[in-house]
Amino acid sequence: MKASKIAYKPVGLVLGAVSGMLAGAVFKQAWKMLGHEEDAPDATDEERAWTEVLVAAALQGAIFAGVKAAVDRAGATVTRRLTGTWPG
Repeated sequence: MKASKIAYKPVGLVLGAVSGMLAGAVFKQAWKMLGHEEDAPDATDEERAWTEVLVAAALQGAIFAGVKAAVDRAGATVTRRLTGTWPG
């Protein structure tokens, strides 16, 4: 394994944590706008319909994946600018 990949591992872990927090905040705001409620339904929420639970889960997954990809890509781009090598 290249030294640049090893050196990038801690950066990738930090970026992963940041992207998770950012995605959670984005999802919460999106759900408020779309669902007109404070909290998204949990899978075990008895009072919520299947459709609502599944739509919330799909939206959360899409937002998480999009934010994670954007943050990972930005981190790799910055790493290339600073070191001259792509971390992946």
